[in-house]
Amino acid sequence: MSLSKRLVAELLGTCWLVFGGCGAAVLAAAFPLVVIGLLGVSLAFGLTVLTMAYAIGHISGCHLNPAVTVGLVTGGRFPAKEMIPYIASQVIGGVLGAAILYTIASGKSDFSLAGGFAANGYGAHSPGGYSMVAALIAETFLTFMFLVIILGSTHGRAPSGFAPIAIGLGLTLIHLIGIPITNLSVNPARSTGPALFVQGWALAQLWLFWVAPLVGGALGGFFYLWLLPSSTDNPDVRGRAEEKQS
Repeated sequence: MSLSKRLVAELLGTCWLVFGGCGAAVLAAAFPLVVIGLLGVSLAFGLTVLTMAYAIGHISGCHLNPAVTVGLVTGGRFPAKEMIPYIASQVIGGVLGAAILYTIASGKSDFSLAGGFAANGYGAHSPGGYSMVAALIAETFLTFMFLVIILGSTHGRAPSGFAPIAIGLGLTLIHLIGIPITNLSVNPARSTGPALFVQGWALAQLWLFWVAPLVGGALGGFFYLWLLPSSTDNPDVRGRAEEKQS
């Protein structure tokens, strides 16, 4: 599969992740008679990844996250030369997803960005009032574990065909843990989209939601490479094996 097509797939997939996950939080989390709450938002994020993993996993590998791409590079499962284009596509997709969500949400008469627009934050902007240090530790460790789940479930020795389920459920669990701390990021592209619309505090705190996930992702890749070294049954995570030469 050509790089350009894989980049479009990553853009679309990340757009869906941000629109679906943040959309659940902004549009449905507190909707009267529905109130999907923490569990519903967590499931929404997990389901966006699960659905896209089946839809575009065979095209681009379905990273949808700069931290995942970095972790796959350090884990020996993705070529470093394609890292920057993938990350750029993911960020553009995240911003596009947030823009679509903003356009829809602002169609409601009492809509206000004062509610946070699902932006990530710490301190006064943490849902549970958690400190910057707590946020750094949580985002780093949860991203680390997410990479371990991804690298393990997509390994050639893992049960075939179940990786999207493990990854989707893993992301759901991570959100159940992390939403009270930071609104949960583990994904710089997911954080960047809403922050660009909220501005102010969201942009000022955005650095943490780039640094912590990228560090956690890189460490997860290094750890899994040490735990189970690369081998012939440990494929690249960038689409079908027979199409990698194009």
